[in-house]
Amino acid sequence: MKLENSQLLRFTTAGSVDDGKSTLIGRLLYDSKSIFEDQLSAIEKTSIRKGHEGLDLALFTDGLRDEREQGITIDVAYRYFATPKRKFIIADTPGHIQYTRNMVTGASTANAAIILIDARNGVVEQTKRHSFIASLLQISHVLVCINKMDLVDYSEEAFNNIVAQYESLSSKMLIKDVRYIPISALNGDNVVNRSTNMDWYMGAPLLHELETLHISSDLNKVDARFPVQTVLRPQREGYLDYRGYAGRIASGIFRPNDEITVLPSGFSSRIKSIDTEKGSLEEAFAPMSVSITLEDDIDISRGDMIVRAKNRPESTQDIEVMLCWLNDAPARSRTKYSILHTSNEQKAMIKEIVYKVDINSFDRNTEDKSLNMNDICRAKIRTTKPLMIDAYRDNRVTGSIILVDDATNETVAAGMIITQ
Repeated sequence: MKLENSQLLRFTTAGSVDDGKSTLIGRLLYDSKSIFEDQLSAIEKTSIRKGHEGLDLALFTDGLRDEREQGITIDVAYRYFATPKRKFIIADTPGHIQYTRNMVTGASTANAAIILIDARNGVVEQTKRHSFIASLLQISHVLVCINKMDLVDYSEEAFNNIVAQYESLSSKMLIKDVRYIPISALNGDNVVNRSTNMDWYMGAPLLHELETLHISSDLNKVDARFPVQTVLRPQREGYLDYRGYAGRIASGIFRPNDEITVLPSGFSSRIKSIDTEKGSLEEAFAPMSVSITLEDDIDISRGDMIVRAKNRPESTQDIEVMLCWLNDAPARSRTKYSILHTSNEQKAMIKEIVYKVDINSFDRNTEDKSLNMNDICRAKIRTTKPLMIDAYRDNRVTGSIILVDDATNETVAAGMIITQ
């Protein structure tokens, strides 16, 4: 099968414990024939040892020893598979409340989210929590898979009741595209193949939805942003005077002869060439990795950003973010952290916790100013030097930051930038 030009779709799975996330992914891999024979043999032996009658599909993703022993997911498990139509990266995230940070990590780069709901239980607190995070991270497509339909006799009424519950929930959030699929991950109904047990369902099975999701429009093609990662000076024959600025395009489109501005210096020039290892390009766009040369000799280094002359991001030292605290140790007021934004690294401190969010009720708490693991809050941050930022809702690359503790070198928080 030819995959060279097929799109890559990243999606995350979320749901309560025992809703069947790992089983669903195992079913996707198994029915789409994306499992190697040695993997299949190992899982068959483990299933027999654990006393299962058939193949335990959940074991395909439960890679850690503790996960296999407990039958739960406690870390983000990434899996890759491909069909003739598309390539996929799956982030299988844990369902426990104490692993909210893992859900944020797994969903941060996702194009789509699969949210599982047990057909017997309907919308529960974990459903609200994961939907809130999907909305917070601006995931454009949410596939609500109502699982274990076999345990409610494949009832259309049960399915419709849960759809109504979720519609009421999603109307309060910023989720653009919500689709509902009744499935049985254990038996394979509507996962890869259409179910013969639910002829009342007129939609497509899950894999078909994943293969046909339109994700090109999810990219920001308007705001041209090129964070410089390094300067290329080959110093070899044929390239003695070559000075290229290498990095990955965050958004927008760049072409030779475009008038550009370099930030934060503000110097202007024109693009001379856009180069790759395979040759020069007449056009480059996100998320391509390229080297850009300019007509003028400008002092540019890592952390600078090349943008269109008439379309600039905001340059500021004071930013507001929705922050998810990822670290075991609580946040310390007036402590300096390293802030990483695209290829730019500066020092920063949390000036103020504006409010914390209860991700079960969506209530805002303005009294509690502490910040512990898995907490989500709106915070004000001050940096030592200006950052070139966009709102996260407009640009997930230039609108996101992470905080690192200098003493331990641990990533302590991830943030989504809010602009007025």
